[in-house]
Amino acid sequence: MRKIRWRCRVRHASWSVVVFSAAPAAWAQAEATPPSEVQVIGTRAPAALGSVVSDVVVIDRDRIRASSADSIEDLLRREGGMQASRNGGPGQTAGLMIRGSSSSSTLVLIDGVRIGSATLGQTDLAAISLGQVERIEIMRGPGSSLYGADAIGGVVNIVTRRGDGAPYLRGNIAGGNHASGEGYAALSGSNAGFDYALSVSGETTNGVSAVRPGDLWGIYNPDDDGFSRYGLSLAGGYSWQQGQRIGISYSGSRLRSKFDSAEFLPPNFLPDASPDFRNRLDTQLTTLQYQGTLSTEWTNLLRASYQTDQLESGANVISTYNTTRRQFTAQTTWQASAQHQLVGAIDYLDESIYSSDYQAPSRDNTGLVLGYTGRFGAQKLQADLRWDHNSAYDNQTTGKLGWGMDIADGWSVRAVAGTAFRAPTFNDLYYPGYGVATLQAERSRSIEAGVNYKAAMTSLAATAYYNKVSDLIGYQADPNLCPPGFPFGCAGNTARALLQGITMQGLQQWGNFQFTLALDWLNAKDRDTDEQLPRRAANQQTFAVDWTEGPWQLGGTVLRVSQRPDAGVLLPAYALLNLNARWRFERFWQIEARLQNATGRDYQPARDYQDVGRQFWIGLRYDGKGL
Repeated sequence: MRKIRWRCRVRHASWSVVVFSAAPAAWAQAEATPPSEVQVIGTRAPAALGSVVSDVVVIDRDRIRASSADSIEDLLRREGGMQASRNGGPGQTAGLMIRGSSSSSTLVLIDGVRIGSATLGQTDLAAISLGQVERIEIMRGPGSSLYGADAIGGVVNIVTRRGDGAPYLRGNIAGGNHASGEGYAALSGSNAGFDYALSVSGETTNGVSAVRPGDLWGIYNPDDDGFSRYGLSLAGGYSWQQGQRIGISYSGSRLRSKFDSAEFLPPNFLPDASPDFRNRLDTQLTTLQYQGTLSTEWTNLLRASYQTDQLESGANVISTYNTTRRQFTAQTTWQASAQHQLVGAIDYLDESIYSSDYQAPSRDNTGLVLGYTGRFGAQKLQADLRWDHNSAYDNQTTGKLGWGMDIADGWSVRAVAGTAFRAPTFNDLYYPGYGVATLQAERSRSIEAGVNYKAAMTSLAATAYYNKVSDLIGYQADPNLCPPGFPFGCAGNTARALLQGITMQGLQQWGNFQFTLALDWLNAKDRDTDEQLPRRAANQQTFAVDWTEGPWQLGGTVLRVSQRPDAGVLLPAYALLNLNARWRFERFWQIEARLQNATGRDYQPARDYQDVGRQFWIGLRYDGKGL
């Protein structure tokens, strides 16, 4: 008889929509400011970074290309206050933790669109390709007062490319060891009121085994756990006069990945280890939006979306998890003056799932948002308030109050206090033998204070934060504390956490060199047991240097991560060195090379999991505008 030990892993990404709008004055301010200095995430409307009280960072396309990062989670974990975990190498399940919060407490958006699994409640960043990303906005700290559920740690907004101006054709193709290959092609532009954007991307690799031999769970399979990922996006719009635009877009992705999840013991072990466990994830999103300016003070935006996610996971027995989301958002912005802005919005979300493992009712959520930002001389003020009504759990009211002040040339200080929450997932509520339909949302209260300095060649930022999280959802092992019918325990609001730390970042331009530094100290503990939370490093440092001279660009990044507890052991600290080089041999053409984990450091991103080790890439890139 075949003996099987199962360890369930499900990868699922699902997309919904949030709307952003801004009055003409705000757009004019944004257009007059370099793109890397404009953000939307901290206010739900375009604003210069210097006018925002929240802790916001913008990573533009130039920084993305100079980073030599192989994935979004690899790129983001180099920022202060952000840590990532991945169950193996590229293409494996990956999550992002901001300021010590869990992956399910970090909200990820694409173009303002909420994404993530409706069953797991978190976003698998492995499903998103870096090739389609124009820039990434990060807001560290509570975000529920603007965006609703699942923003205890912060919010990440991934901005894709859109058409503007003369035709813009770009693409690349690259290859590396482990039979790896990647490429993308994109065309965008605008003419006579019409704008358009088309992009396709693909990546594939054989990889290595995701799990190490002799692992705790006995799920090691010696075959390679590779993946393939393909994406397609189409977007178009028409502006018949200034301030009036209607647009439609489509995004689709396909992810195929292998993972180790069971042990087939002798004498009935698998004769061929290659038929490993697989995830098959297909996502599709269609959106329709209209933006209209009513007057010089008022701008409205309406957006509706329909999306599906289809996931199949397993080996001999395939489990299916399908999600359907429908969302509608109406937002209006009143620019009372150049110094004062008021934003109001209604968000409606309806989501349902189909699973081969269980049935669950659909649920809907209505959110009402009111936000104010203003400047009074050298002082800045931000106040946000949101009320959420959900059919599956109690109503939630969240708020944030922030104050800032310019104290000297280039120097400013700020302070923020806010509340946030994480919603129970479909698994938390309905999974057989575990889910409890009466679970409450996780809740948090946080405060932070920071200082910033900005000059022509230098920028510095430091933030100290303190966050208490209550009603954490976890496994309740005592059946006596569960509803009837749970003999082996159930889901419950079982724990409390304390997340406190200091984040520092700096950038210095010196001649042809640019230096960046990020330092992070974190104390993330269970308030009841005083134990460090799993997979959180007490400190993490990133140092990068980039050099540019004529057609040449060289860069290197060192990432050091301290010890982390995981599944009863303390994972060793590690440091990674990544190198990259680019040579532009013609106006639109360049050769690129990158070497990741250049020293071949053997480390565990999570207990018993391993990365691919040293990996090199070399490729050809075309980047031309005005065809």
